[in-house]
Amino acid sequence: MTLSTLDYGIIIGFFAFILFIGIYVSKTSGKNSTEYFLSGRNMPWWLLGISMVATTFAADTPGLVTELVRTNGVSGNWVWWAMLLTGMLTVFFYAKLWRRSGITTDLEFYELRYSGKSASFLRGFRAIYLGVIFNIITMAGVCLAGAKIANILLGISQQETLIYSSIIVVIYSSLGGLKGVLLTDFVQFLIAMIGSIWATIYIVNMPEIGGITELLTHPNVNDKLSILPDFSDSNALITLFIIPFAVQWWSTWYPGAEPGGGGYIAQRMLAAKNEKHATLATLFFNVAHYAIRPWPWIMVGLASLVIFPNLESINTAFPDLNTDMQGHDVAYAAMVTYLPAGLIGIVLTSLIAAFMSTISTQLNWGSSYVVNDLYGRFINTRASEKQKVLVGRISTVLLMICAALFSFYLQSAKDVFDLLLQIGAGTGLLFILRWFWYKINPYSEISAMGISFGIAILFFINKKLATPLFNIESHWQLVIGVIVTTIGWVVVTLITEPTDSKTLEKFNTLIYQGESKFHNIRYKIVSFFTAIIGTYSFLFATGYFIYGKTILALGLSLLTTICTIILIKIWNKN
Repeated sequence: MTLSTLDYGIIIGFFAFILFIGIYVSKTSGKNSTEYFLSGRNMPWWLLGISMVATTFAADTPGLVTELVRTNGVSGNWVWWAMLLTGMLTVFFYAKLWRRSGITTDLEFYELRYSGKSASFLRGFRAIYLGVIFNIITMAGVCLAGAKIANILLGISQQETLIYSSIIVVIYSSLGGLKGVLLTDFVQFLIAMIGSIWATIYIVNMPEIGGITELLTHPNVNDKLSILPDFSDSNALITLFIIPFAVQWWSTWYPGAEPGGGGYIAQRMLAAKNEKHATLATLFFNVAHYAIRPWPWIMVGLASLVIFPNLESINTAFPDLNTDMQGHDVAYAAMVTYLPAGLIGIVLTSLIAAFMSTISTQLNWGSSYVVNDLYGRFINTRASEKQKVLVGRISTVLLMICAALFSFYLQSAKDVFDLLLQIGAGTGLLFILRWFWYKINPYSEISAMGISFGIAILFFINKKLATPLFNIESHWQLVIGVIVTTIGWVVVTLITEPTDSKTLEKFNTLIYQGESKFHNIRYKIVSFFTAIIGTYSFLFATGYFIYGKTILALGLSLLTTICTIILIKIWNKN
């Protein structure tokens, strides 16, 4: 595919703009580590919320949704839609607590909640585990998706793609710190939404598709439209509904959907002006992430089944695509090739923006761990603020290089999704309970991370073997990981001593400020379920409007409105 001068102009203009932002805010961001990693703790909820949404719209996200739709229909998205429960749990039970902590990274929590050398070790261990290892795997998945898109749309290799993109992302994310990331995230989100919606409208109305009615009645599509899984199909019921809702949402740690909050979501909450802004930002993120954004990708995924009914048709259309990069997730990029000049420039820019917003956040978040929880805590405790910022910029470069290299060992967006879920399997309940159950201690967390990571690596290596030693479906691998890891850390918790009472008392005083741990619990529970019902109703209403089922869509819209009114009425009681 050949891009027009207009397309190149749009892309170059976007690059110039974000580099300008990075350079513009570099002076203030480089003052100290708090400015660099938390933007001075004075960010408004709407900017933080949009940044969260932009970050979770990675280059691999449209590909993942397309792959799920092509293989399991629209209902295949329940493997991640179920994580709404995790997000709303953070909104109403943990957002305020994170902001009250006053820490710089969520890893400082460990020396706030626990005491002694074990707490210090846990903080350093998790800095490497999350900030380096887990972070590199996450970014590698995004790098793989970006390389697939570039291969199809621009005809350049994975090596070329990662060299060009890495240089640009590293420059602006290392210069501007979190403030630069937040401002560029805002622009990237707008471009991404405009591009995805406009592209969807154009693709659905192409002569080859014939409009929305023809698309929805096409024989390749009409059995893929159900929003709910087929409950008569035991396999679909187990993999798409029972495991996500009964096991996955509370038991697994996944970027953007961490039980109890954490990662870059916690970083955004810690950067908020106050507790109210932290809570509103996280609520906005969850509504936008689960209810507003998915449908353009879903519709393109359905449309791709008309143009490319199977993998062979995609591989035939793009014979130069590397064998290791083939898969259903490339169907989204394949559909983008049908767009006209100008629009394809906007969509390609939106995909580049999605790639850059996620990578820049992951780099800033990961380097914050390296600087604050490893370098400044253990290596150079007397480091000046300038030294910390410098180490942050160096670690940004090194993390990017490692992620780009590891991307060559991955194959598809679903593979990365499953791997990340597996690594965090069984740790989620611990992260939920550690704020309330005094018995949980550093050994609980170390054992949980060690067991879950070991199981995940075992399954990953087995899958990569020419002749696997065993064949277990990914959803059962997840269940095994959850059961073994949960039993492991609970046993360790029961046989080891809790943190000393003085540390626990100090922690409770700071976090709960004299209130009961279960202060206004009934309002929090009502808000939790109301927000979930309202968000799902919003999601379903949008889908049924597209399907032409107006009465059902209006009924769900009314339910969304009722839930919104209830939340407003009891908001201040949470």
